[in-house]
Amino acid sequence: MSLKRNQLDKNPLRLPNVLEYPLDSALILRKKHIIKKALLLNQELISKKIALLGGSNTSEIKSILELFLLKIGIKPEFYESQFNKYYEEAIFPQQALTQFKPDLIYIHVTNKNISSYPSITDSMEDIERLLQQECNKYLTIWAGLKQYGCPVIQNNFELPQQRILGNLDAYDPRGAVHYITRLNLFFAEEALHQTNLYLNDIHYLAASLGLSRWFDPQLWYVARYALSYEAIPYLAQNLSAIMGSLWGVSKKAIVLDLDNTCWGGTIGDDGLEGIVIGKDTPLAEAFSDFQSYLKKLKERGVVLTTCSKNEPEQAKQGFRHPDTILVEEDFALFAASWEPKDKTMLQISDRLNLGSGSFVFIDDNPAERQLVRTNFPMVSVPEVGSEVINFINHIDKNHFFETVSVSNEDLIRTTDYKNKEKRAAIVHQFINYEAYLDSLSMSAEIKPFTPLYMERITQLINKTNQFNVTNKRFTLTELDAISKNTNYMTLYGRLMDCYGDFGLISALICRIEGKACHIELWVMSCRAFQRTMEHAMLDTLVAWCKTLNIDTIIGSYHQTSKNHFVAHLYERLGFTKIVNNVMPTWSIPVNEYKNKNRHIKVNND
Repeated sequence: MSLKRNQLDKNPLRLPNVLEYPLDSALILRKKHIIKKALLLNQELISKKIALLGGSNTSEIKSILELFLLKIGIKPEFYESQFNKYYEEAIFPQQALTQFKPDLIYIHVTNKNISSYPSITDSMEDIERLLQQECNKYLTIWAGLKQYGCPVIQNNFELPQQRILGNLDAYDPRGAVHYITRLNLFFAEEALHQTNLYLNDIHYLAASLGLSRWFDPQLWYVARYALSYEAIPYLAQNLSAIMGSLWGVSKKAIVLDLDNTCWGGTIGDDGLEGIVIGKDTPLAEAFSDFQSYLKKLKERGVVLTTCSKNEPEQAKQGFRHPDTILVEEDFALFAASWEPKDKTMLQISDRLNLGSGSFVFIDDNPAERQLVRTNFPMVSVPEVGSEVINFINHIDKNHFFETVSVSNEDLIRTTDYKNKEKRAAIVHQFINYEAYLDSLSMSAEIKPFTPLYMERITQLINKTNQFNVTNKRFTLTELDAISKNTNYMTLYGRLMDCYGDFGLISALICRIEGKACHIELWVMSCRAFQRTMEHAMLDTLVAWCKTLNIDTIIGSYHQTSKNHFVAHLYERLGFTKIVNNVMPTWSIPVNEYKNKNRHIKVNND
């Protein structure tokens, strides 16, 4: 589904940089009510319930976190624990929290909540005992919160304001710095292995902002805030990025200008030998570092594309420079022309099949930034300025590409999009589309959910918007429970063709009720559109229903601004509409269904 100018992009806030790096904390705090009012005009906000369990005052954190969540399309409803009652509310049954039914729980602690620090007279045995007690405290908290079946975001700890032992504090086991470092390593290990536990790295945030700016002693003594007013927006922005990643609203692609953005100079005027890149000058090194940063993003799954006013062949020459870090193959799509850049954005969106909210646009020219920002307000357009030394921070510190996991599908994403371009290039060689599909030699693996793929299935469900018939989202814990529940049927789908492996690109969850099978969720990656994978998935579902003596399959459609692609899915698959209201519903008798898959060899074993 292509990006439509001012149609799908209805973000009402025309203050694009208020909540972006570099943050003006004083302005945000002063204008928070005005900002909130503007953000609430968005008619397409997703409601989420968030429980704040605080070891210090969280009132202002809550109000600023709300702004950053509204900015990314999430309307939060908050539950706030009593002051410093995070431990009690986590381990003892709380009727209010149970009735609240949180979608996410955030544990806001700081080094002020560490129970005890080593004493200068403590032995190694004493220190180990102390450390284990602190670790056990949080193991108990996390175990107690599992009853809610939702993600838990846990702060780690910032470094102390003072070092009683000086530099020795960092490596003597009795030092507070050393002790906090060990606690943070324990938290990291647990987050890596515990389901639904994620870290909010305030250790990094405090270091980035500066410990002296992170903490305000007067605010602590007067109001029991464990961080300064200046630090609160940075904490809230970081938290919203984690939550956005969990709920599928992180960015997916960078659209890059070339001249004076990816290299210094103008390739058309200066030629290959005249552009600035490499290690010969400070400016050349800055452009090389920017390219290295982009390369690392690409390697972890961020899609790189270009949007340059240049002759295409001249533009490509820049990535053949002997000192270039990026090469042409690093880009999923290479767009260079003399068309206005907002028009080129439309073409990029259409060819990648990504909505406007997926893109970050980077250009050193303020006029080009304003053009894209005005016509496509859901595209993130940071005010990077014209100095390359600032580009990395504007991308990195805005957390555009926050992720809570990295899947195999992420690692091959650029290759996948390039293969898509190869497929598109040969379509015209065939007399019809059916012949083209046959030429792809497609094969699929369609089977019930398995622990091996559960993390990827969770990621797919929470990131997919276009092929998502009910717009439901599930946590890893919920999916694990569903996969073990005999009242549910689950299917995942992997797709391959002669050009490569798409990876796991579809998931289906059905609830069995008597003789009926209700489709609770059906998602498919946009990378697999128009490959008839939905036929293979439905054929497999019908075959399974027959073995269980199920008579009818029922499916509903919950319309959003992003899933128009599947508005008529059930009609195309031969279903009959049985309910026509805000959530239209279709059904099909299992014994009347005729297999539709003609082009994909399916493995169900």
